[in-house]
Amino acid sequence: MILEPFAPWLLLVALFADALIGDPPWLWRRIPHPVVVMGRLIGFLDNNLNRKTWPFATRRVAGIIALLVVVSAGAGLGVVLQLLLSDSIPGKFAELLIVTVLLAQRSLYEHVAGVKQAFDDGGLPAARMAVSRIVGRDPEALDGAGVCRAAIETTAENFSDGIVAPAFWYLFAGLPGILAYKAVNTADSMIGHRSERYRAFGWAAARLDDLLNYVPARISGFLLAAAAPAVGGSAESAVRAMLRDASKHKSINAGWPEAAMAGALGLALAGPRIYASGRVEDAWMNAFGRQGAKPSDIASALRLLVAGCLAHALLVAVIGLVAQLL
Repeated sequence: MILEPFAPWLLLVALFADALIGDPPWLWRRIPHPVVVMGRLIGFLDNNLNRKTWPFATRRVAGIIALLVVVSAGAGLGVVLQLLLSDSIPGKFAELLIVTVLLAQRSLYEHVAGVKQAFDDGGLPAARMAVSRIVGRDPEALDGAGVCRAAIETTAENFSDGIVAPAFWYLFAGLPGILAYKAVNTADSMIGHRSERYRAFGWAAARLDDLLNYVPARISGFLLAAAAPAVGGSAESAVRAMLRDASKHKSINAGWPEAAMAGALGLALAGPRIYASGRVEDAWMNAFGRQGAKPSDIASALRLLVAGCLAHALLVAVIGLVAQLL
């Protein structure tokens, strides 16, 4: 349910503001980014509740308690802000700023473009260093094609996690929704791993993140498929790859945007990967596509990202028009 008819229009402005401005470094050097604050809370709970000496079941319960604290903090802050900002013009402007900083269009583009630029400036060693900032894989285990695949896959996955999902939860539940979502997503990125340390403690964060991303991931896949002609790809091929392969992915959600990206670009993505925690055997998305991803494919993925963001903005505008008619 959309909270109010004005919400889609505020979100639409926030999307364009984020695309144009992004996260200005001068601001976050002076005050902590909201996600950084969430991360500090999660780190505090991890350090104090995730005890190696505790039994597996106890650590799982501790992880559930930690997640409840994090979600309550995010949603509770959202409720307070929603009440304080009310319907005044200054309040709506403040809400616009909050939503803008919780989106990640420009920052995602810039981080992935940094990998392509690193290839151009310093070759594979520089590209490995650049991609290590945005993925959890062992960069030294990646060849040139592996670095390119990692950059392209994180573009697809973060289109869902960093753009479509926060927007979805803002439309569904306002500031409490988007702040609770970002809290869960941040927790998943920090503790939702299958490593020995987090298999029990991070279980709840990983499962709730899966649930909250279930619908947005599928919307993201269809948006990327719709944008495929912008990079000379076929929307039909992207949808076919997505419907055929997404369910084979190790993640119940990541396969949707990754398979759509793979089909749109004519690439094979995902497959076996090496993370810091070990090797992951995963199915190929669009296995019949070209496996040797190149730096030029990163540029194509970035163009698809821009087209997907425009398709997403158009969808939000359509939702706004429908909401006004209801």
